[in-house]
Amino acid sequence: MTVKYLKEFQAVTFQFSYKTHVVSFLFKSKNCLKFALTSLLLLAFLNTNAQDKKFKIHTVAFYNLENLFDTINDPNKLDEYSPMMELKTNRGPVYKKKIRNMARVLADIGKGVTNTAPSIIGVCEVENKAVLEDLVNDSLLVDIDYGIVHYNSTDVRGIDVALLYKKNAFTPISTSSHELKIYDPETSKRVYTREQLLVSGNLEGETIHLIVNHWPSRRGGEAKSRPKRVAAAKLNKRLLDSLQTIDPYAKVLITGDLNDNPNNASVKKVLKAKPTKKVGLKGIYNPYINFFKDGMGTTAYRDSWSLFDQIMVTKPFLEKDYTSFQFYKAGIYNKNYIITKLGAYKGYPLRSFGYHGFNNGFSDHFPVYVYLIKEVNEE
Repeated sequence: MTVKYLKEFQAVTFQFSYKTHVVSFLFKSKNCLKFALTSLLLLAFLNTNAQDKKFKIHTVAFYNLENLFDTINDPNKLDEYSPMMELKTNRGPVYKKKIRNMARVLADIGKGVTNTAPSIIGVCEVENKAVLEDLVNDSLLVDIDYGIVHYNSTDVRGIDVALLYKKNAFTPISTSSHELKIYDPETSKRVYTREQLLVSGNLEGETIHLIVNHWPSRRGGEAKSRPKRVAAAKLNKRLLDSLQTIDPYAKVLITGDLNDNPNNASVKKVLKAKPTKKVGLKGIYNPYINFFKDGMGTTAYRDSWSLFDQIMVTKPFLEKDYTSFQFYKAGIYNKNYIITKLGAYKGYPLRSFGYHGFNNGFSDHFPVYVYLIKEVNEE
């Protein structure tokens, strides 16, 4: 989408007039002052240096779809332990409602700024390509014309990651799936988990790379399971290193449900992601470090918030030259309708499945997103 100027959203909403130099703003959260000051500086820059400039803006998002499984028992997977297959009745109607709920969220992410759904979406906790086809063909998404990049994983339950992309905005050049080989420290047996998806392609003619992740869970406790996620981070780092060896200026987005917070060893020590844009040439900027410091999260457990879902970018996305796509802003999509309103889990993400079956909810995770912007030359 092309916008004449960039307006802030979520925490603070701005209206800006280049002619009168008037800025008005509406505060909406306790963290709004930081966003307001940042936005005022940006708007001042635009007013001084780019009054008549226009920008292309694309949303890149990630969403854990919480057990998006079909209603068919696959004898080659342990899908019978999925919440969908555990339902005794009404699987068909529940599946249709689950698809519609997921489509509603995906259609909404970033729409307040771009007036359209995200251009690129990483997803996890999907059973197969068929459920993704049902998703992108839902009436809320079908006109957007999403393409799908998906590989079947070796995960014991058949849980996969995938990438959805607008065919009129992004064109995949190469795709690959990368196994994470980890072993149980007690039995030495292979633990079969999700692969990592690497997609390289052209975003309106500009080459970018995306790594989609769903790292091993904290089953058995954070400390005991930590080596698995460290191993996942090391695989991520190898993929990144391979891209940067070919091109040190590679524009890479690392997305996913990491099952680790931004301050855990996998992200902080292995990926060496930083909270500041002042990183080295091959460095990684993680905007979600500051979200986490501010007490924000994407999933909750026992009244404690975790920020497992993150999107990180490499240095070439952080330049001040907007003749190519640059990182603009990150966010957590936590609109009111995907939040639990009552009960013990008030304030948590409104999940699809609970102890009593289908809740007619969405996911136990909030989605995350970033905006990429580029100046439009109208000459």
